[in-house]
Amino acid sequence: MAAGGTGERADAARNRALVLSAAEHLFATRDPDKVTMEDIARAAGVGRATLYRRYPDRAAIAVALLDQHERVLQEELLRGAPPLGPGATPAERLAAFYDAMTVLLERHGHLALGAEIGQVRYTTGAYGFWRAHVHTLLVAAGTSDPEILADVLLAPLAPDLYRFQRVQRGLSRERISASLTSLAHRLLSST
Repeated sequence: MAAGGTGERADAARNRALVLSAAEHLFATRDPDKVTMEDIARAAGVGRATLYRRYPDRAAIAVALLDQHERVLQEELLRGAPPLGPGATPAERLAAFYDAMTVLLERHGHLALGAEIGQVRYTTGAYGFWRAHVHTLLVAAGTSDPEILADVLLAPLAPDLYRFQRVQRGLSRERISASLTSLAHRLLSST
């Protein structure tokens, strides 16, 4: 136990900070799919055993990094000003959510790619939160079958799809957001 009762020793806290900083840099400057645990340990200047003691794989590191940014957005959805926060129509809130998520993916997509690829995406706490938010908006708008639509409306925010649209297709974040905003208004304003 560390001094002050924080539960983390000073050297463990230092190593955690080194690992997260090194991983953030590697995920941002290299293809996140190609970053290995060995790369992260080497860049952080820690042993592999130290790295694996806290993080079982690179996805766990990416999740830890991404979690910081996602928590800010989650707080805005719960307690922020409309239209992102409570007080706007479901269509306006979904449109604001789409815009905020494209900003998050634009800034931190490299982390999302390290944390939320394939089936893993559906098991993260963040996905569960986003899904609950969208589901709530669908119910409030009176849409039919919100159980299915919640996942369908989150599909365009998959990190690999967003990267494909930005890099391979050359679409701007603004254009993607505008299209998703249009989708939100068409779906939820007509119900």
